[in-house]
Amino acid sequence: MTTHVFHPTRYHNTLGPHEAVLRIADGDTVATTTVDAHGVDQYGNLVAARPNPQTGPFYIVGAEPGDTLVVHLDRLAPNRPTGFTFTPVAPNVVDPAFARDLPERQRLTWRIDRDQWTASLADAGGRLGDFTLPLAPMLGCFGVAPAHGQFLSAMTSAEHGGNTDYRGFVAGVTVYLPVFVPGALFSLGDGHATQGDGEIVGTGIETSFDVQFTVRLLKGRLIHWPRGENADYIFTVGNARPLDQAVQHATTEMLRWLQEDYGLSVAEASTILGQCVEYDLGNIYDPAYTMVCKTPRHVLPPIADR
Repeated sequence: MTTHVFHPTRYHNTLGPHEAVLRIADGDTVATTTVDAHGVDQYGNLVAARPNPQTGPFYIVGAEPGDTLVVHLDRLAPNRPTGFTFTPVAPNVVDPAFARDLPERQRLTWRIDRDQWTASLADAGGRLGDFTLPLAPMLGCFGVAPAHGQFLSAMTSAEHGGNTDYRGFVAGVTVYLPVFVPGALFSLGDGHATQGDGEIVGTGIETSFDVQFTVRLLKGRLIHWPRGENADYIFTVGNARPLDQAVQHATTEMLRWLQEDYGLSVAEASTILGQCVEYDLGNIYDPAYTMVCKTPRHVLPPIADR
């Protein structure tokens, strides 16, 4: 179990079978950095092309198709004092008649105070004044190389992960990803200092990050869609368009999880979900939308013996 300090010098705008930047083993930890969605690093230098340049990919020794890659997000933190967002909301989240009245797109700058752990709108004006929010750092885009030799844009998402823009991917969360290629080829990027549900303006507060993660392998453990867990919930992630298809993927994966790990029948799992399920909206801006299906831990039976 080794801790690697990795300083990226090249980035990719797709997740796919790129040449690995580092080989790591089951149980290893990586401390690295990401640039913002437009390719600007912690020093304010443009070092990569937009959109959503990814750090990686990292080759996990021993990972093979049919395995599950486990990624624990140890630390996520902005590493520079500025970020940016855009306004207004996307036309697809309002009524068509209202969309005609939306103003032109405008970029806004935010001041990030890492001591106070806040972000303040630098150029708000009007009635917003010195609009300030607490930081809630999250990763907007990460995943493994997709199946069939595909290179998929870091602007979209699918079974491999990708640009889910789910505000629940914060430090302390454990993520489970299906492995489609040897080595898994894990990449990450698109850090947000904070973000509302859906990323409905096309951004969170986009900035560069310091990141630390630890990997594990579950050999021969097949899953179909990304999964995650924190202290209070287990959750599954569906990526598709239209939104109801994303709901279907996430819900189906949750039913599989409740059968496999908790020994529940479909009827028993359905009974729990029918009264206790919670759905979070990830991304409703990009080519594939994201829906997250959450089950509270406190309603689940103990994990079944296999």
